Amino acid sequence: MHDFPKRVLMREEGAREGFQSESRIIPTEEKVRLIDALSGTGVRLMQVASFVHPKWVPQMADAEEVVARITMVPGVRYFGAYLNEQGLERALATRRLRQYGVLTQYCSETYAKKNVNRSNQEIVATFPHLCQRYRELGLDIYGIIIAAFGSNYDGEVPLSAVLATVDQFVRTAAEQKIRYERIVLADSFGWANPGQIIRVVGAVRERYPDLYVGLHLHDTRGTGMANLYAALSVGVGYFDTAIGGMGGSPFAKGAAGNIPTEDAAFLCEELGIDTGLDLDRLIECVQMAEAIVGHPLPGKLARGGSLTAFRRR
Repeated sequence: MHDFPKRVLMREEGAREGFQSESRIIPTEEKVRLIDALSGTGVRLMQVASFVHPKWVPQMADAEEVVARITMVPGVRYFGAYLNEQGLERALATRRLRQYGVLTQYCSETYAKKNVNRSNQEIVATFPHLCQRYRELGLDIYGIIIAAFGSNYDGEVPLSAVLATVDQFVRTAAEQKIRYERIVLADSFGWANPGQIIRVVGAVRERYPDLYVGLHLHDTRGTGMANLYAALSVGVGYFDTAIGGMGGSPFAKGAAGNIPTEDAAFLCEELGIDTGLDLDRLIECVQMAEAIVGHPLPGKLARGGSLTAFRRR
């Protein structure tokens, strides 16, 4: 028995997580060109840049310029990634982005140290201050659990650890009088399998039925689309995706890109789930992205084609 959602929201991450994994510096105008093309596909959420120190992610050194040059389309929420308050202030200073307030926890202590040079306990200690700042700024807030399904550094993550992390988010919400737009479980290293997706999502929902759970999936071991289907079957309606399957974190060794936006949209539409996305325009964006990065991307739909033309016969 399936519990498919009627509609799915996909957050496009190709311009941020996709480009940041490329070793060749992508010209600003090419980043802008892809973002503008993606704006015409029906996407409603798009992460367009990362406001981090260029020493750590040189690809994002032009974040402000990219944001200044993109053509904003009504109905699309553009925002940037950040790892600290300085990054958030940079994003807000552009005066063009609708930023989120983000609370992050890690199920891998080693990855937390590599990514933000803090332990998870130290990260949680910053939550009261961050929540106060987010309230002052009037930001929508979401939580994300990094490496929720396992990591190459610390191995398997028991379900009890994921639930304890969600418990901490819920305590923070009660103490700081905030509400989350969603809680995202991130398979940062591609460890998840379909059964695990169903178990973890089910356990979180059983404990906290009112939490809106989303997923951030990577296709490192070829299970990305199977995990997407498993999540859809238990009613998950939010996913982070990247055009063509671009991406992978420079701090998550061996991680492949996010699940491809166009492949995910195709599967949803074939299952009767509305995405609001134009498959043929997404395919055009994949072709553009491949030309920009100079190599094939792992998504399948751009090669196989949508079924639109066949169904018009």
